[in-house]
Amino acid sequence: MTITSHTVEKLIDPTGILIGDRFEYILNIDVPEDDELYSDHGLKIKAIYAVNQSDARLVQYYIIEKVTEAVQDFELEEEEEQIIAEYCKLHLPIED
Repeated sequence: MTITSHTVEKLIDPTGILIGDRFEYILNIDVPEDDELYSDHGLKIKAIYAVNQSDARLVQYYIIEKVTEAVQDFELEEEEEQIIAEYCKLHLPIED
């Protein structure tokens, strides 16, 4: 799995209950044809990344087929989850 591009948006907590900030990443990915995740239609990952004063972590993610927007019933391997978490950390938006 290779992350080829992304978009990121800061999520607003209208309730004020959540501590820290949440960011929604849409990660476009390339997957080799021999990988069980592979789809002819292409895939993207919608990832929620949480950041607070003492912690930053991947909270949840969905694997989505690009053409149909269907959520795929797959879980990433732990190593792939770590790749996504590190990518999100490296690409946090700079706030003014």
